[in-house]
Amino acid sequence: MSILSFIDLSYSYNQKKTVFKGLNAELELGKIYAILGSSGCGKTTLLSLLGGLDSPTKGKIFFNGEDITEKGLAYHRRNHVSFIFQSYNLIDYLTPKENVELTSKLPPIPILEKMGLTKEEAKRNVLQLSGGQQQRVAIARALATEAPVILADEPTGALDYNTGKAILKLLQDTCREKGMTVILITHNSAIAPMADRVIKIKNGMVSEMTVNEHPVPVEMIEW
Repeated sequence: MSILSFIDLSYSYNQKKTVFKGLNAELELGKIYAILGSSGCGKTTLLSLLGGLDSPTKGKIFFNGEDITEKGLAYHRRNHVSFIFQSYNLIDYLTPKENVELTSKLPPIPILEKMGLTKEEAKRNVLQLSGGQQQRVAIARALATEAPVILADEPTGALDYNTGKAILKLLQDTCREKGMTVILITHNSAIAPMADRVIKIKNGMVSEMTVNEHPVPVEMIEW
């Protein structure tokens, strides 16, 4: 079943620089998608469009068959998607617990502990945490919303190898257990085997879409 789809999607800056054009894809519920491509190919822009943070120059995006502009992009952001940003996007005067509580439908402390934070760390100001710990808070916040779609932009970029693998495993396990869709942007092609589908963007177009019939468990991936 398609949960997100886009038809003839194009995006240009100031109607001059074309980032991509004519993108088409259907993204299924309960699948992990890895989006690969060189720097500047439009991966993050595509994620922003799918999340309703920006509007395409041309084309349409659908959630469960309905144009996301019908009820408004704000409604789409609140109810359908959750973000994991490369730059964390935490509210810096709040604690991890308070950051997660802002959008959480679940108790925040158990999720933060699952991310590797202690109860004490969960009650500190986020600026007292390391970059890796702040990213764990951002991931906990995204998972706590229980949105059906998680949009993750380089979610392990600030994490060490072991923590990064643990986070990817959590995303993979959550997708399987809860039937969520995870759309993952990464520059690291080595982690692509964990995904059900791999989308490669080149020269402003989807150059390849590969189906992994047997996605690899994260713990078996090395990079």
